[in-house]
Amino acid sequence: MKDFAAFDVTTMLDDLIVCPQCDAVYRMNKPKNGERAVCQRCHKVLIAPRRNAGLHIIAVAFAVLFLIIGAAVFPFLTIDAAGNKNAVSILDAALAFSGGPMIFLSLATAGLIIFVPLMRVLLTLYVLVPIVLDRPAARFAIRAFRLSESLRPWSMAEIFAIGCAVALVKVAGLATVGFGPAFWMFGILVVLVIAQDSFMCKWSVWYRLEHPKNS
Repeated sequence: MKDFAAFDVTTMLDDLIVCPQCDAVYRMNKPKNGERAVCQRCHKVLIAPRRNAGLHIIAVAFAVLFLIIGAAVFPFLTIDAAGNKNAVSILDAALAFSGGPMIFLSLATAGLIIFVPLMRVLLTLYVLVPIVLDRPAARFAIRAFRLSESLRPWSMAEIFAIGCAVALVKVAGLATVGFGPAFWMFGILVVLVIAQDSFMCKWSVWYRLEHPKNS
């Protein structure tokens, strides 16, 4: 593990980095691939470059993209109660209360578990593909990446998965519940989204966007 040198007031602004968690300021000392630069105060990982990380993130992003589309349209659960069998997709479940004033809640639910993760993965691909291919950054790439990061707290696919687990415990005693293909897609999707967010070194992306000639 590699820590930062202490802050010097004479250091140029381009050589400084601020911890997003505790606002501590350090002189930047870029670590090598596989090493990590951490905040001495709160131990937040600030820089964690990895070899070929961009290619790995793009591969995961494409997988997430296909899984989101599949999980939204294929059956998520099948419920058999008293001879009545019904299959429902995630989109059906999110829009179950689409009538009357509850439509706003339905649209918000669909947005948080489907459309926000979908938008984030599209923005990630838009930003990273040109960079990884050593081409000039896409137009408005900085704004796109900033929007992607601002949407991170609103991407609640994993929260939906936890809610489904709690609901299944209660429903299982009343009916026979079967898992559709979208259930397994969504489970893999949640794992990949978390892995993608933890694997991405945001500082490296920002540096490539802001210093295309020196990266």
